[in-house]
Amino acid sequence: MPIPFTKIGPNRYQLERTPEMRVDAVFYANDKLLHLLTRDRSLQQLAQTAELPELLSPVLGMPDMHEGYGIPVGGIIAAKNIISAGCVGMDINCGVRLLRTNLSFDPKLFDDRTLKEIITLIERAIPVGLGGQYKTQHQGINLDKIITDGAGHLVDIGYGNPEDLIHCEEEGAITNADPEKISQRAKDRARKQVGTLGSGNHFLELQRLTKVFDKNAAKTFGLYEDQICFMIHSGSRALGHQTCIDSVNRFHYANKHQHPELVPNHELASAYIDSPEGKDYLKAMAGCINFAFANRHMITVAFRQTMKDYWKKRGIKVKVEVVYDVAHNSAKWETHHGQKVLIHRKGATRALPPGHPDNPKTYIDTGHPAFIPGSMGTASFVLVGTEAANETYYSVNHGAGRTMSRKQAKQTISKEAFLKKMGSVIFNKPFQAIADEAPAAYKDVNEVITTLEEIGITKRVAQLSPLAVIKGD
Repeated sequence: MPIPFTKIGPNRYQLERTPEMRVDAVFYANDKLLHLLTRDRSLQQLAQTAELPELLSPVLGMPDMHEGYGIPVGGIIAAKNIISAGCVGMDINCGVRLLRTNLSFDPKLFDDRTLKEIITLIERAIPVGLGGQYKTQHQGINLDKIITDGAGHLVDIGYGNPEDLIHCEEEGAITNADPEKISQRAKDRARKQVGTLGSGNHFLELQRLTKVFDKNAAKTFGLYEDQICFMIHSGSRALGHQTCIDSVNRFHYANKHQHPELVPNHELASAYIDSPEGKDYLKAMAGCINFAFANRHMITVAFRQTMKDYWKKRGIKVKVEVVYDVAHNSAKWETHHGQKVLIHRKGATRALPPGHPDNPKTYIDTGHPAFIPGSMGTASFVLVGTEAANETYYSVNHGAGRTMSRKQAKQTISKEAFLKKMGSVIFNKPFQAIADEAPAAYKDVNEVITTLEEIGITKRVAQLSPLAVIKGD
C-alpha cells in the first residue's frame, strides 16, 4: 500500500504519521525525482525506521534514497540512546576518497591505449571483485592494530605519508575500537583485504576535472580545471559485512521479547547504548570504520606507486595527494539542536559548513569537501555543505541512487544502450559482469544534487568526468 506524504516546503516532503511512528519522517526530492520513490519500498522503510524509540525528530531521506537493508539507503537518524546496526549498514564506513595529481589532461597523453594500460596496471596492484584479496598479507600489517589505529598503523609501518592522514575524516581513525568485539569469522574473512576494492557499486575511477564552480573552495582543495584525479569508493569489506550480520542477529535475539520497541523488524533490530550488546557493537563498529579508512589508504599507496612507475618511464614526475576521505555509512556522536546524539548515516555523507570546529584546520574556511559519485559514464561532483545543512544534521546525499534493482538492470539494459551511455569511458570488465551497474540503473546525478542545492543546503565546487573506471564483478 502506498505511503501518503505531504509537501512541506521546496523539495521537502513529510510522510503521513502512523500510530506506530514515534517521530516524523521527512525526505528530499524535486519534481523529477519524486515519482521514482514509488518504485520500491524506500518510503515504507523510512516510516518503519521512525518507529524506533529515542530518536530526534525527524528521520531523514536524502534525494538519492532507495530501498536498502532496514533503513533505506540515503537514510539518517539522530539517536539519543540507541544504536542500530542496520541504520549504519552492511558495509561499515563505505566511503569515498579523492586523490589529486599534478597531471593535466591532454588527449594525446591520455589516449585510449594509455588509459587501458593504466587501468590494467592498477587492477594488477589492487585486487577487485567479490571476495577479492591479496594472496599474502602485506608485510608488517597487524590486523588488530588496523582495527584500533586505522590508517595511522599503515603510515607507522611505512605505507603512505603522514600528510595523507591530515585530509581524512577523523585523520583516519576513531577511538573506542576493540578487536575483541569483532568475531573471529569477520577477521578471518577480512585478513587479506586491506587495500582491495570489492564489488557492487564500489569503483576506482580516473577522472578529468571538467568544471570549477567555486574558485575559492577549489583552490583550497588543490583542484583546477583539466586536472587528473582519482576517486576511490570502497569500505570495510568482509569485516564490516560480517559485523553487521552478527550484530543485527544479536540485537534481535536480545531484545525481541525484553524490549520489543527496539525491533520493528529484524533488519532494524537495535540496542540501547548502555546495554552489553550495544556497547560491544559500538566498539566493533569503530574497528570496522578504522579498517575501511586503512583500506582506502592502502589503495592510495598502490595507486600512487603505480602512477609514479608508469609515468617515470615517460620522463614525467607524478605527485599524488589526498584531497579528502569521507565516510557515508557510520554512526558518530555529534551535537545537534542542543543535544548530543549518535548520528547514523546510511548512504549519506557528513558535510560540515565553513567555521565548524570539526573541520580539518586547512578546510575551516570552506567546510570540508563532500563527494557525490555519479554512475559509470556520468560525472561526479565535489560539494560543500552550508549552515542551512543543520536541518539535515549536516548531511548530504552520497551518490546518484539506484532506480533499478540489480536483477532488473541485468534483465532490461541492453549492451547497446550501455555502450551508448558509456561513450568514450574506458572500463575494465565485460558488459555481462557489470550490467547491474549500468548508468541507466541510477538516477540523474544532476537532479539529485540540484535538489539540495536549490534550497541552499549544498554548494557545488567542481565537476569530475570519468576517463576510465575499474569495477569488481
